[in-house]
Formats: sequence, structure tokens, C-alpha cells
Amino acid sequence: MQQLLSDNSLILMEGAIVESLRRSSEVELHPLLVNAPLIYEEAGRQALTKLYQNYIDIALEAETPFLMCTPTWRANKERVSETGINPDVNIDAARFLQDIRESQKQGRNNIKIGGLIGCKNDCYLPHEALSARQAEQFHTWQIEQLKQGEVDFIIAETLPCIDEAIGIAKALGNSGLPYFISFVISRDGRVLDGTDLCTAIKTIDANTDRRPLGFMVNCAYPTFLNAATQPPELFKRLIGYLANASSRDHCDLDGSESLLMESVPDWGEMMLELNRVYSVKVLGGCCGTNEQHLQYIVDG
Repeated sequence: MQQLLSDNSLILMEGAIVESLRRSSEVELHPLLVNAPLIYEEAGRQALTKLYQNYIDIALEAETPFLMCTPTWRANKERVSETGINPDVNIDAARFLQDIRESQKQGRNNIKIGGLIGCKNDCYLPHEALSARQAEQFHTWQIEQLKQGEVDFIIAETLPCIDEAIGIAKALGNSGLPYFISFVISRDGRVLDGTDLCTAIKTIDANTDRRPLGFMVNCAYPTFLNAATQPPELFKRLIGYLANASSRDHCDLDGSESLLMESVPDWGEMMLELNRVYSVKVLGGCCGTNEQHLQYIVDG
């Protein structure tokens, strides 16, 4: 993974998965585990495979490395135990993506699989976050499951609070796997708990024996970063941005019945600026994005 980052100035990551499924009439998401149980249903497997394959095709056609993540954002031990679903769901999800990768006729070596985890509670409510000590204990089980599934890396996404992020980073550091930490930010460019990104990154780097490969932002429109006003040192460690398609605040987007998005060219140009001007290497989409968004990035 480190070599991949060093050798490439642009790496494509998947667009929206959960939101695309949520607005589909083909499948129904689980109230607690979201899209994880879909790997055990024929219709679910087909819907997931179609989404991932559409994104893969864009990357392979452009000869751009591609990162895709297991559908396990909410598949932590507490939720898995509560639902009674197969306790190996994280392992099985990793193998599901490996099957998709192996089915490609070419370019398999340019596709990397990430194990996806999220915060324990609401990703938009930082006051619900775990302490660092609680987080290290809570997330270890899922991390070990994804490790057994032989993912290439692990990414913790949509983290609203630095405390839980520190605990997750400690647990990920202990796993021995390459990993990324991804925050959700507000339109002032800060983590939702009010911490500025530079401070958040420095704090995590200082409190882990094995530092993340890099940091990302997800579930926020590109303008939320306020890149021009951020200290230049931020971009030595901020290597990825997975942007929402809409510039609305999280409270407006969460649970919205209609799909909200700005124009794809506007979104795409701002994302390409992050890459060209600020050297943010990993670009992908979050809520509301689709193939058009990723296609604009590679065409740019």
C-alpha cells in the first residue's frame, strides 16, 4: 500500500455504496447492519457486484489504481451479536470483494481491498463518541475479523471525534495492517468535535506506535475543507477526500427522501483541484455520488 501511494499521483476510490443501495428498489438495507447482510442474499450480491463493478470499470479503463471497501461500516461486534447474523460477516465480506477482484480479466493487481469500519454511534454526533480507551477495546474485534479476511488495508471512516479516532488508530496499529483514518468535517474545515484537522492528525500520529498511512476526509462537500486557508503542512498527511455530491450540511442530507447533488462538473473540478494543487492523491465519492462523478475525475 505504501508503494502504491508513492508510485501514483492519482488513485481512484469507490463512489457511494450505501446511499445508492438505499435509493434502489432492488434491495432493503438492514436497520442495524445496513448493507453487510446483502452478501448473503442473491439480490443483494447482485446489487453490490453491479455497483462495485461499475466503479472498477472506470478505474481500469483509465489505468488508475482503485480502492474498494467491504460493506462492513456498521458490522461491529455489538451489532453483529445483537442481530444474530453470521459472526464471520466481516471475513465473508472481504472474501466477497476478493471474488469480484479475481473475476476481472485484467488489472487485478491495481485493485486493493480495504476493510471498512465506522464509529460506534452516530457519525454526526461527536458527543456520542467513545473515549480512546473504550474505542481501542470496542473496535479490536472487527479489525481482527477483517484481518482474517485478508484485506489489503483498513480504513475507519466518518469519524466525528478525535478521541474515538485515537482509540481506533491504536487498535489498528496493533493489527499490523496498513490503515487510514478518515474524518467527517463541518463546513469550517474542522472535525465535527471542533478540532482543526492539523491538530487531529498530529495528535493521532503522536499517540500511535504505528502511524496511519495517511488521513482522509469523507462525507463532506469539497468546499468544506477550505483548502486555501489550511496550513500547508496538513497536506503532507491528508492524502484522500471522499466527497458528498451535495453542499448541504449533514443535518440536511441525513435521511433526505430526495437525492441532493450539485453539478457533476462543479464537484469534479473542485476534486481535481485538491489533487493538482494540494496533492491529495486518493479521490472518491460519498453520499449522492455515482459513476458520473468518478468518470469526471479520471477524464480530468
